[in-house]
Amino acid sequence: MISSTFFFLFSQLGVGMMLTLLFISPRIIGSSFFKFASLTSAILLGVTLGFNFLFPSPIRDSQLPVILLAMSAVLTAIYNRVINVEKFTASFWLLIAATATGLVSVAADSLAFARLMTLGGWENWVLLLNHLAATALLGSVMLTMVFGHWYLVVPRLSIDPLKRLTKVLMGAIAIRVVTIIASLAVLQFKQTIPLAAVLRVLTIQQGIFFWPRVIFGVLVPIILAAMIWNTVKIRHTQAATGLLYLAVVALLFGEFFSKFLLFAVNIPL
Repeated sequence: MISSTFFFLFSQLGVGMMLTLLFISPRIIGSSFFKFASLTSAILLGVTLGFNFLFPSPIRDSQLPVILLAMSAVLTAIYNRVINVEKFTASFWLLIAATATGLVSVAADSLAFARLMTLGGWENWVLLLNHLAATALLGSVMLTMVFGHWYLVVPRLSIDPLKRLTKVLMGAIAIRVVTIIASLAVLQFKQTIPLAAVLRVLTIQQGIFFWPRVIFGVLVPIILAAMIWNTVKIRHTQAATGLLYLAVVALLFGEFFSKFLLFAVNIPL
């Protein structure tokens, strides 16, 4: 369980950071931030692969996700060496390739996951949607937090990129909430056990995982996102970065408990 949880969280975090880089441009910000962010992502992916080598998941039907993640890590490392404003086109396509390979790895890992409640054949596809949404969410909150610090490096940097990243984060939160609702909807229509009975198990027997998942993974991020947006609008980047710190911690906890629920009740939430 621990090996799969670690692989899920850190692969999604690393791939999600590369995904979020697609929403901003080095022509506006400069290449230094992209080098730093891609190096961070490459390190996360490398640590994930190293941990998987030492502690392979016993409940994965295929090694394809690991191979694809290794390819994404290599492409990310190459991107880190190539990224330059003067080499914008080449680096842009490398970024797309690294991101696409990483997303396919996340998708393949979801489809290869062998421990899910039967939901009329939809179970792995529901997990796939949840994991792709988690990838966008974890990556966007981490990258936005790191970018908030860049105003200390480049004080005259335009506020527009931070506004855009904040909107991406808010969109990712909304999509993540939709995937949770979708999981419950599929559970209602495709599972013979009544939804009310499953909810009783979640809220009472698995309450130690469920309530922190809801609080840290849904409620707190929604509140923080509104506060972050308001501080960004008044160009208070330091306050926004502080709030983004809290959002990173909350969402990491939320997704961590989401993975525990996945193993406890075999349902992606």
